[in-house]
Amino acid sequence: MQPELINHVPLIATTRGGVNESAHYGSVIVLSATGEALARLGDPGAPMYARSSLKPLQALAMLRAGWVGNPQQVTLACASHSAEQFHLDTVRSTLADAGLDESALRNTPDLPIGVHSHKQAVIDGMEPSSLTQNCSGKHAAMVATCVVQGWDLETYLDAQHPLQRAIRETIEEVCGEQVSAVTTDGCGAPLFYLSLEAVTRGFVHIARVAAADPESHEAMIYRAITANPEYLGGTDRDVTDMMVAFPGLMCKDGAESVHIGAFADGSAFGIKISDGGARGRIAATIRALEILGHTSSELNEKHWPKILGHGEPVGEVLPLF
Repeated sequence: MQPELINHVPLIATTRGGVNESAHYGSVIVLSATGEALARLGDPGAPMYARSSLKPLQALAMLRAGWVGNPQQVTLACASHSAEQFHLDTVRSTLADAGLDESALRNTPDLPIGVHSHKQAVIDGMEPSSLTQNCSGKHAAMVATCVVQGWDLETYLDAQHPLQRAIRETIEEVCGEQVSAVTTDGCGAPLFYLSLEAVTRGFVHIARVAAADPESHEAMIYRAITANPEYLGGTDRDVTDMMVAFPGLMCKDGAESVHIGAFADGSAFGIKISDGGARGRIAATIRALEILGHTSSELNEKHWPKILGHGEPVGEVLPLF
């Protein structure tokens, strides 16, 4: 069966030696605080897999189901962490609070994704583990939720498990769109097929409810992430540095070049780059933030992609929207 083609458009171009070299196609939506589309390019209404960008919405379902975590644990439930020591300690604490240990995790074993953590793991001869895999915070919260509800721990990754049904129902509710397909994410959890615009509006839901009701589950997620951005990603990660640069931004990147974020006033953005690479995602996200009026020379210096030749700049990465 031929895959459905999405009408992505050029969002980011690169030059080398004064001529065009390549382009990153994708879709983008940027929403004002009133919900007006300040930018809408490509096909943000087409379904896609938001990958780890769904984690704050998955965490919302777990809080609604009775799981209780401290701010760092809640942020780790939403994280694709770098497996730095404070990340691993927090995952372990989430499990311990539920009377569990690492053996309860069913996510796919992996080495750390953080550059420094990965390098050290290789030097130390570390074997891949579920704990060091970047989604272990989410999985720890999943099994902790199962303990609260008395649900089976062995089968918590089954799409028909009560936990996963509750997650799907919450995602459909806050995104205002029905899931049109279900598959398995890299970590082993069910993954839902939704449009970029729908998931972006799910982030808007969290931000708006958090502002209106400080005691809500949405407020727990928003406050946890914005107060602990280093727990969502890690040292030198672009997603963490964006939230540090722009206080009040709650954003989450995902595999295959997805990035979604929202501010407390409801302004938001959603990015999907079709080639799945980080260069286009980072440049497009920084450009979307600029459209919302948020700029940082320090962030640009550190994370704006560079075109180098023999170690020297020989080209540019240019936004086309």
